[in-house]
Amino acid sequence: MFELVKCQDVVRIPPGKFNEDLRKVSIEELAKKYEGTLSRELGYVVAVVEAEVSPVGKILPGDGATYNSVTFTLLTYKPEIQEVVEGEVVEVGSFGAFIRIGPMEALLHISQIIDDYVVYDERQATLMGKETKRKLSVGDKVRARITAVSMAKGGASGKVGITMRQPFLGKLEWIKEDLAKLREAERVKAEKEKAKAKAGGKKK
Repeated sequence: MFELVKCQDVVRIPPGKFNEDLRKVSIEELAKKYEGTLSRELGYVVAVVEAEVSPVGKILPGDGATYNSVTFTLLTYKPEIQEVVEGEVVEVGSFGAFIRIGPMEALLHISQIIDDYVVYDERQATLMGKETKRKLSVGDKVRARITAVSMAKGGASGKVGITMRQPFLGKLEWIKEDLAKLREAERVKAEKEKAKAKAGGKKK
């Protein structure tokens, strides 16, 4: 999920930017350090959205820059196990598919696509259920549940595993079809029960 996280740090203000807006420069410098990084504590850092920087900084010997204390807000994306997410298929292969969820890509293994034997068609770049004939291709929108999250201590590497083999998960078109079938089944059941009750009343 996306979160706004408040942090504290010390930001380096280069001498060439002393005459510029201190807040703007601080956000630019913090963005270089934080944006695009990934950690267990924060998740994936999308952007630095706000900063409150001390106007008084320290100068270190041999460095003309100032070092100022700063409190800032990060927009982060931290995937959580069991979280239901929606995304877009960005790559399909014999292994399964990669799904773009927020700023990250999650692995949807071929065994977690559908309750069916799935085959990969390399020419059409699709994954298809042998019995259901349901196809998954690049560009399809899907709903899935996060089953595994592995975050590196630093840098921009991380792994997210997802599944669609649960009720009301899968390609959005499949979900609509399944809901329509469920409603129809409920309607038929209600009509049968109504007819049964009516027949029972007539016998009396």
